[in-house]
Amino acid sequence: MTRVIRLLCVTLLTIVGLAGTSLPARADDDRCERKIHQAEARLHEAVERYGENSRKAHQRREQLEQVKRRCGDRHDDHHDHDRDHDHH
Repeated sequence: MTRVIRLLCVTLLTIVGLAGTSLPARADDDRCERKIHQAEARLHEAVERYGENSRKAHQRREQLEQVKRRCGDRHDDHHDHDRDHDHH
């Protein structure tokens, strides 16, 4: 009976550990997706309000690119980290 309980505890801890490591990456992806969507909406609003070639639209395009770069860098870091684990 004690051996079965130990086995169940180890199995449960393994499952919780595996699920716990994937949740932060998903949360980051959701956060990035939301930030990109917001930056796109701000760009669209600036184009509608001030025009395609306005200074405000240009600023919003730069902000959108910055958000995409930051999110892309984080996304790449997660993939690099995953690849490191695959090789070990």
